[in-house]
Amino acid sequence: MTKARTNASASPAVGRNIIINGAMNVAQRSASVTGIGASSGYSGPMDRFRISAGTTAGRLTASQTSDGPNGISANCLKFDCTTADTSIAAGEKLLIEQRFEGQNLQRIGKGVAGAKQVTVSFYVKANASFTFACELYDHDNSRQISKLFSVTSNWSRVELTFPADVDDGSSPFGDDNALSLSLFIALHAGSNFTSGTLNSSSWANATSANRHVGIDSFYSSTDNNFFLTGVQMEVGPVATEFEQEDFGTTLKKCQRYYYKTGITTSNQDPFGVGQGFSATVGDILTFFPTTMRIAPTALEQNGTATDYRIFGTGGNFTACSSVPTFNGCTTNSGRSRFTTADGNADRAAFFGNGTDASAYLAWSAEL
Repeated sequence: MTKARTNASASPAVGRNIIINGAMNVAQRSASVTGIGASSGYSGPMDRFRISAGTTAGRLTASQTSDGPNGISANCLKFDCTTADTSIAAGEKLLIEQRFEGQNLQRIGKGVAGAKQVTVSFYVKANASFTFACELYDHDNSRQISKLFSVTSNWSRVELTFPADVDDGSSPFGDDNALSLSLFIALHAGSNFTSGTLNSSSWANATSANRHVGIDSFYSSTDNNFFLTGVQMEVGPVATEFEQEDFGTTLKKCQRYYYKTGITTSNQDPFGVGQGFSATVGDILTFFPTTMRIAPTALEQNGTATDYRIFGTGGNFTACSSVPTFNGCTTNSGRSRFTTADGNADRAAFFGNGTDASAYLAWSAEL
């Protein structure tokens, strides 16, 4: 006899996780990044997970590591402290962050009658016991809420339920492709973020001093490491089983924000096709595998000029005389300028490719 389903409001089996790449499977930028902490801004290997390290004396290496908990994910994000920082300046911080478009948060109903609770869950372990914080930060209304969690040397699942926000000081998330919400995991912070009272029971207007009160410091010793995977954020008061998503779906979601051409494995792998319109200059058009969030405004590349080449007159490959440069983008394709002395005027069938495994082209539409 089949038992009738009694919980009509339960989350759907597919698509309930608002986090992208929570299983830490996609790492387009790199499998490992060293020296994090030397400068502020984005760093880190995992797609959709920013590492905001401020500027500290502490340093860490972040990597994609195959040490995940059985049955959840083989992959995890690993932090390894390489330089300790025991004299914490007021403005220091170490945050793992995922940012969300407002149009992907409408199911929460924030700031209106009937707004829903949100539950965040993830799997963590470290070299020892620590206390860290998980924070939701509403950029549209400058409101936030934080909750502490414990980490041990064994994999454990953290489950944190955040209340609905229907106070007068809150408005709905913008229904657009702009930044509306951040999920932060705070591993280190100075007094600018820890000198107040932790705001943990309800959403409130953001006060920096109340954001990360009571956390330990990841930079306390070079023995320290931290592992994270199985990150999930869902509507409702219950942490459901971690949603297993196929790799192709996750990769496509990540490529909305960052697309990197495949690393060259032979000298025949093209970046795209294009048009030569002078004796020295041609444009290569690369079609993105999915529509990006916005049209990128810059080209990221690596290597030297001779790592790139074009297929030109006489059916020959010719090395570039300079590295490719940005020459325009839409949300669906990027145009890169390749320069050589090959004589490609009006040749419509040439393409650009790389001669070295480190050569690539990439575009960012990150929040």
